[in-house]
Amino acid sequence: MRFHLVDRIESIDPGRRIVTTKVLSLAEEYLADHFPTFPVMPGVLMLEVLAQSAAWLVRLHQDFARSIVILAKAKNVRYANFVQPGDVLRCEVDVIEFGPDTARFKGAGAVAGRQAVSARLEMRSFNLADRQKYLAAADAEIVAEMKERFRLIGGPPALAAARPA
Repeated sequence: MRFHLVDRIESIDPGRRIVTTKVLSLAEEYLADHFPTFPVMPGVLMLEVLAQSAAWLVRLHQDFARSIVILAKAKNVRYANFVQPGDVLRCEVDVIEFGPDTARFKGAGAVAGRQAVSARLEMRSFNLADRQKYLAAADAEIVAEMKERFRLIGGPPALAAARPA
């Protein structure tokens, strides 16, 4: 994950719900092209904020046991309003179901109470070493980085510290 789009975790109820925020700044590179005279957050990145929010719930549910959490499916995606520089996209993501390697969620993002995006998401998780044993060290590095990022964006430290990297 190179675009870290969740700026802050407002609240988290592990196994149930997370509320996150993304503050859109005019300094974000992609806005120069999307669109030069009317900068707005691309819809796919609004969806990515929801997916990254859901990924934090997966990591906590699995006690940071897997290094990779990806969006496997997005259904019923709806866009309603633009997100422009200066806006705060507040995302609420609720768990529908956790499975051993997959999890399903429903989520919505709003700006000042006006819905901007909503979707149903399916996330998949795995370790790189599951496929290539020599990548176990990479898994450990990724998990350590995710725990630190979790701490930086406001996740309760005790939750990320539960499992050693």
